[in-house]
Amino acid sequence: MPLRMIAMTSLGTMMVLLLGNLVVLHLATEGVLEGKKRSAIAEASVAVDRMQTEMRSSDLRTSSLYERLAQLADEAAAQPNQYRIIIRGPVSSFVSPGIREDSLPEELAQKVVEEDGMFAAPTTVRWTDPQRSGEPGLAVGSHLVGPDGQEFPVHFIFPLTSEAQTLSVLRRAETTAGALLLLALCLVSWVVARHVVGQVRQASVAAEQIASGHYDERLPVHGTDDLASLATSLNNMAAELTSHITALEDLSRVQQRFVSDVSHELRTPLTTVRMAADMLFENREDLDPFAARATELMHDELDRFETMLGDLLEISRFDAGAAVLALELTDLTGLVAREVEAQRPLAERLGVEVALEAPSVAMVEMDPRRVRRVMRNLITNAIEHAEQGPVQVRVALDKSVAAVTVRDHGVGFESHQAEQVFHRFWRADPSRTRAVGGSGLGLAIALEDASLHGGWLKAWGRPGRGAQFLFVLPRYAGQVVTRSPLPLAPLEGR
Repeated sequence: MPLRMIAMTSLGTMMVLLLGNLVVLHLATEGVLEGKKRSAIAEASVAVDRMQTEMRSSDLRTSSLYERLAQLADEAAAQPNQYRIIIRGPVSSFVSPGIREDSLPEELAQKVVEEDGMFAAPTTVRWTDPQRSGEPGLAVGSHLVGPDGQEFPVHFIFPLTSEAQTLSVLRRAETTAGALLLLALCLVSWVVARHVVGQVRQASVAAEQIASGHYDERLPVHGTDDLASLATSLNNMAAELTSHITALEDLSRVQQRFVSDVSHELRTPLTTVRMAADMLFENREDLDPFAARATELMHDELDRFETMLGDLLEISRFDAGAAVLALELTDLTGLVAREVEAQRPLAERLGVEVALEAPSVAMVEMDPRRVRRVMRNLITNAIEHAEQGPVQVRVALDKSVAAVTVRDHGVGFESHQAEQVFHRFWRADPSRTRAVGGSGLGLAIALEDASLHGGWLKAWGRPGRGAQFLFVLPRYAGQVVTRSPLPLAPLEGR
């Protein structure tokens, strides 16, 4: 940000300075040339008047007219002035020493011949010295009248050497002043940017600290300017955020304690009800058909209730940070294969074909109970949503990572719901009837089990194209998982 501010200031300053220098130089050049033009016309008028007076007082009986013209040209050039003279006669021209006759613009010479008065025009002074290059100049033209009324054009060539030097000095002064001003503005911009950006960065650091959980972070407030208002607003936001987060944390702790207490308190009555239900279920043949059917329904619902209660207890352990791993070196392929076979009756009942693709042996250091629960949740979820389509389960591993994908070709879900599927009690379609009586916590628990192993669990889905879940875990405890031997999105044709 400081570099952008300095760059923008420098660019804007350079454009303003360049435009200002061009305007000032243009005005100065016009002023200098206009002043030189006026002084040159005045000086030429005085010289023409003097030459005309001397020409009229001359005794042309003793000297020819052309000799007098040459004499007047030499006398005028000998005067302490800054011009040269060119007098054009009918036969030849009289040119002051040092310049060439082509220094006179032909347009000016033609205008002097055709009109009366005194005229001026810019020109290039060309010197007779070949080592001296041409210089900008000003030509002033008029005419002399001879004794017999004959007119002789006379031209004065004024070199603009001093004026060009003056403009050159002015140009260098403007460039130097502009460079110094640009440097000063850049320095001021850097100081201002450093002051402003320093406080903005301080606010950014404070915001990051608050976001990382340091809710007591505050910004110092100095003065009453906009930056002070920003600091005050950020401090107020942090205070409000801290208050709300504290309230939410208290509520979350109350909810977790409530779930844990209720789950534990329900264990005893559930055990009693289970014992009575099992007794009735075992003797249902002695009951009338309606009572026998009610006993079967009660038995099934108690299974579901017991599963839900177990999931609630497991979630409460995760929330309390009490979940621990019981690691064993286990064959992941055998574990997955046994779980696929365990869910095959459900798949056959729903008309779903489940296929397994895995290496013969895949030894992984893991908690078998938790990994088995992850696979049970993923496989039953895929079978339930497969819409009688096939389900593919793949196992792959490399030197440090093992992965399992479970792919179905059922209803799928929107891509933005890939994280929501792991939320507790979340359902993509609330109106959909569950084929398997789940608790709504299976995927949430599976995600926690994957994280507990140091791995991850991710989901991919598209409406009408099905879904795929990727479960990745390290082969040995303590290893960091940075890649997966299997992709999250299914390959084409799978």
